[in-house]
Formats: sequence, C-alpha cells, structure tokens
Amino acid sequence: MLSSKRFTLPLGNLLFTFCVLVPLLGRSVLPPGDSLERIRAFTRDIEFDYIAWTLDAFWLKFEQFSLGTPAYLPDETNAQLVLTYIDLIRTIQQKEGELATLYADPNITDPDMTSTPLRTELAALYDQRTHLGPLAETILQSQLRVILDEMGLAVGGQALPPILYHSTAIPHALIISPRDAIRQDQNLSISPDITLDEQVALEEQVAAAQNVSALVVPIGGVGTYPTMVAQTSNLNWLAEVVAHEWIHNYFTLRPLGVSYLNSGELRTMNETAASIGGKELGRALIARFYPAFLPPEPPTPVPTPQTSEPTPTPEPPSEPVFNFNAEMRETRVTAEALLAEGKIEEAEQYMELRRQFLWDNGYRIRKLNQAYFAFYGAYADSPGGAAGSDPVGEAVRQLRAQSTSLKDFLNTMSWMSTFEDLQKAVKASTP
Repeated sequence: MLSSKRFTLPLGNLLFTFCVLVPLLGRSVLPPGDSLERIRAFTRDIEFDYIAWTLDAFWLKFEQFSLGTPAYLPDETNAQLVLTYIDLIRTIQQKEGELATLYADPNITDPDMTSTPLRTELAALYDQRTHLGPLAETILQSQLRVILDEMGLAVGGQALPPILYHSTAIPHALIISPRDAIRQDQNLSISPDITLDEQVALEEQVAAAQNVSALVVPIGGVGTYPTMVAQTSNLNWLAEVVAHEWIHNYFTLRPLGVSYLNSGELRTMNETAASIGGKELGRALIARFYPAFLPPEPPTPVPTPQTSEPTPTPEPPSEPVFNFNAEMRETRVTAEALLAEGKIEEAEQYMELRRQFLWDNGYRIRKLNQAYFAFYGAYADSPGGAAGSDPVGEAVRQLRAQSTSLKDFLNTMSWMSTFEDLQKAVKASTP
C-alpha cells in the first residue's frame, strides 16, 4: 500500500524560499572570479548562466505549485505519471540517437530532408516533456519528502530546505589540477552544448597555457536551488541523484556545506556523505513508491562454518574477474607515488597506459590524468576506485557504519568543518 501523505508548500514558504534560500543555497555553485581570470580567458564565452537558469527553474516551480495537481491524485496515479515521464524520456533519447546516426551516415546525401519526419516527431515529444516534466518533478519531490519525514530528516513534516529540483541539460565541468599533484584547484561550469571536439580543444589550450592538468567531465547534478538534475530514463538513478543534491542543500545550511571549498578533504567529506545518503534515500523512495523497480540488495558474504572438517578449496575461475575499482585504486596510488618523486612525465605516461588497459577491458575513459582523479576521487562512497588510498572517504564510510541511523550520520557530518572533526567523531563512535 502506497503512502497517502501529500506534499504541500504554502505560498509564504515558497516566497521565503525564493527570497532567502535561493541566494544562500545557490551561491556556492557560482564560479568565483579573480583567481580564475587566466583560465576564464578560455571559458568566458561558454560558461553556464546559473542566474538565468535558476530564475527559469523557480518560475516553473511556482507555476506547478499554483496548479497543486499531485495533492489531489492518489499515490498510485502519481507514481504512474512519473513512470509515463520516464518512458517519454527513454523514447526521446532513442529518437535522438537515431537522429545522430542519420546525420553521421555517409550514405545519406541530404540528412536535413531525410530527417524531417524524425525531427517532427521529436518536436512533438519535446512538447510532451515540457508539459509532463514539471508535474513528474513535483511528484518525486513529494515522495522524497515522505521518505525524509519517515527518517526524521524533516521538521514538522517539511524538509528544510524544501525539496526543489529541475531536470535539464546539465553543464559540463572543466576541472583543473596541478600537474605535480592530484588536487582540484578549479571547477568551471561550461555550456552543455559544446561538442566533444570543442571539449578536447579547450582542455589542450588551458593545459598548454597554464601548465596544468585539465579535463571536461559530465556531471549528473548540481546543488543549485532548485537543484539541477540530468534528464534520465533510469528511475533508480534519478531518485538517488535528487536525494544526493538535496543533501548538498541540507549541508549548505550548516558548517560542512559552507566549508565545501576550503579543502580537498572537505570536498570529499561533502560528496561522499551525499553519495551515501543519496543511495539510501533513493532506494527507500523506490521501495515505497515503485517496488517493482527496486534492484536486489548486494549479496551478503556467507560466513565460513566452524567445523573440524577440512574446508574444500574452491576451484579458481577459468578467467580472472576484472575489478575496476581495484585497478583504478592501483592506478591512482602508483601515479601519486610517481608525482611525489617529481616524475611528472612518467606519471602521465603511466596513466595513459593504464587508460588503454582499462579501455581494453571495457571501460571507455577518454582521458585519465591528474584532473580525472582530482574530480572522481572525491566520490568515495565505495572502497577503492579513483580515491586511491585517501583516508577521508574511508573515515566517512566508517562513521556511517557506526551511526545508528541515516539521520544521525547526516546530522553529525553536517556540523563538521575540518577533517579532524571527522576523525574525532569516528574515534568517539568506535566501541
């Protein structure tokens, strides 16, 4: 039986959200100015306009609030509307793929004429998305609010800040790291419309001019307010990312989020905690409202029985299983060791060889460099991977394991402003 709880946001709360929370929660994603001017010489014309996006997104939320439709529909109907929207996005993505293939086909001499029916069909689908998208977003916001309330993360039945997100084309992130270390020095949001060729050219221009490691990466969401979430046909991923970005807004009202840019350790603490919480909240949302889409739990290792009989030795698999996380961890650890010895060119050559090795094993990584590890290494909700041997992610995971609930974990994390605060909390919680 689905919950009968409803989401309502009084008009006064909505106006408070726009006047007070939007400037506060949105400020951390706006690119800082003076320290970036040399790099912004290459990006100024293609940087993403967060102010215009936020105003447009908030106006859509206001229009949807004025209708108030989800509050008058049964939970089963609301869930079906979201599933209809997911199917619509899936169809759009398939048709866009067909259109891209059509234009790339050398046997088609006039792709504009040939693609006319397909582009007409896509225009109609885009119109459906424009009308259905905001409604589906309002429903998912309501459903996540129910989960937060049940987990004690809402105040008086209302999440703070209120859950607002909008699915849209997400800007790319230009990540800058020094060449002699793995460290994110800058993160610039650029237009989602630039082509792959333009991304590569931008990386090469910035790297050559500033002697840095540069990489343009895709991102799934941004902690603006309303939060920005990529369009997807994967319902589980969508629920997780909406929750992840709300947690960033939750942190931004507290010391951990305010301190996000103060150090690489604090960035990792923010992202890892949000990743852990987003997965738990997203899974709980799917279990409650979309149980047919709930993925199976990861298998739990079966303990070896205590017996005096000898335990048979299992036969090794015919082919060794490729472990991406383990291989990526080894790559980062080795690269960092080379950089620590001042062997920058050797480290970069090694990372390129490892990229080719990963590619041959099915992992299509376009570029593996210091900037890659600086960005992806902050998402350390699972052991190993791009974080390497960084102790920060491990400490966050340990604190979650020692916490009695997700609420206690997020609340404890939110009041931290240094890595030392995390270490003390882990030590205090250790039996």
